[in-house]
Amino acid sequence: MSRALLDTSGYSAFMRGDPTVTEWLRTVDAVYVNAVVLGELRAGFFRGRLRQKNEARLRQFLASSRVSALSVDEETAERYAVILNALWNAGTPIPTNDIWIAASAMQYGLAVITTDAHFLKIPQILVWHSPPVRATS
Repeated sequence: MSRALLDTSGYSAFMRGDPTVTEWLRTVDAVYVNAVVLGELRAGFFRGRLRQKNEARLRQFLASSRVSALSVDEETAERYAVILNALWNAGTPIPTNDIWIAASAMQYGLAVITTDAHFLKIPQILVWHSPPVRATS
């Protein structure tokens, strides 16, 4: 059974129709998001012009029987500390929220689906990285 945690950038890529992310999501048995991803998405919706539409699309996505939301708990915090310390020691900092996302992936043994290359700096997790698709003119 293959399971993956969808990062904020991965969700956005999926909603834009990114073919690689869309195919990955088709092939996994279960898709997870955590509270950090949901918070980042909703914060972005507040700043956008299409807040109601984006909220509705997120609700529809979360209603899928293959999608579940994960809590961030004390066990996640322990993994966060391990990852953060490893990144400090390697001199490769990444955004704090992404460390929390990686900690959830580590905790539950999930691959992270993302367009953010900095997840590749975290050796404790498996990353399915799709470079962002650039609009062509």
